[in-house]
Amino acid sequence: MSIKSIARGVCLAATVLLSCFMLQADDLRREYIRKWSETAVEQMIASGVPASITLAQACLESANGTSTLARQANNHFGIKCRGWSGPIFRHDDDLKDECFRSYDNAGESFSDHSDFLRYNDRYASLFDLDPTDYKGWARGLKKAGYATDPAYAEKLIKIIEDYRLYEYDVIKPRKGGTSVSLPPSPVTLEKVTKVDAPLHFRPRSLGSVTIDYTFYEKHGLVYILANGTEDYASLARQFNLFRRELLRFNDEKRDHIIPAGEMIYLQPKRNQSTADLAKHVVEEGETMRGLSQRFGVKLKNLYKFNNMKPGREPAPGTIINLRKVKK
Repeated sequence: MSIKSIARGVCLAATVLLSCFMLQADDLRREYIRKWSETAVEQMIASGVPASITLAQACLESANGTSTLARQANNHFGIKCRGWSGPIFRHDDDLKDECFRSYDNAGESFSDHSDFLRYNDRYASLFDLDPTDYKGWARGLKKAGYATDPAYAEKLIKIIEDYRLYEYDVIKPRKGGTSVSLPPSPVTLEKVTKVDAPLHFRPRSLGSVTIDYTFYEKHGLVYILANGTEDYASLARQFNLFRRELLRFNDEKRDHIIPAGEMIYLQPKRNQSTADLAKHVVEEGETMRGLSQRFGVKLKNLYKFNNMKPGREPAPGTIINLRKVKK
C-alpha cells in the first residue's frame, strides 16, 4: 500500500471520528436543552431573563452539564463566591483554586443565576430590552463583564440560533388561556418622578427667606434632596413635622447637618419592598442604611430579613433580601 493511500485512510478515519464526536456533542446538547428548557422558561416568567439566554449560558458554562463545576457543585453558570455565604467549591479557572458557589441541586443554580442578573445594578438596563432581543442581551452581558472571553456574546448567539432557543422566549398563555407577563424592569421599579408638594409638606417661611424644594416620589414615598445646610430640626419645622418623626422616617438617631444630595423621606418607609424588587446584589461601598434609603424599606426590617445584627454591613456581592423570606 502506498504512502498516499495510507495518508488518505488516516484522514478518512480522522474525519469519521470527528463527525462521530460532533454528533455525540450535538445529541448531548439537545438532551441538555430538553431537560432544562422548562426551568429556563419558569425563570424567565419569574425574573425576566430570556429563556434563550439562560439556556445558552448554561450550555456554554457547564459544557452541557458535563463540567466539573456542574457535576460536583451543581453550578451550571460558573458563578463565583463573591458575597456568597453558602457552600463553596474550589476549582482552577482564570486563577488556580478559585472559589465557586456550590448548590444542593442544579435547580438552585438556575434560580441563583436569575437573581444574580435581575438584582445586580450592572445588568439592570438589560431588562429594559425586549425579551426576544437575545442579541442585545448576549452583547450586554459581555459588555457588563459577565465573562472575560472576547467572543462570549457571539458564542451565545450561535448556540441560540443553532438550536432555535429563541422559540422559548415567546411567552405562551397558561392552560385555560390565562395570560402571562414578565415582571417590570428593575429600572422601571426604581423610577423617580417629580410631584407637586402635598399641602401639609409645603415649606413654611423662615423669617424673610423661603426655601423652595423639589418634591420627588419613589416606591410610592415622597422625599426631598438635602442642600447641605439643613439639619433634621430645621427641616421638621419647615414641613410641619416633629423632629423625632423625621429622624425615625430616615432611620437616624441624632440630629446633624445633612450632606447635600441625601434623600430625606417626609413619611414612614415601607415594611418591605414590592415582590418584583425582592433582592439586591450589594455593590462596593453600599451600606444597610443606604439601601434602606434607596429602596424605601425600614432599616430594622432589612436587618431582620437578612438575619444580620444591627450595625453590621454586607460584603460586596452579597444578595440582600428586601422582603421577608418565605419559609
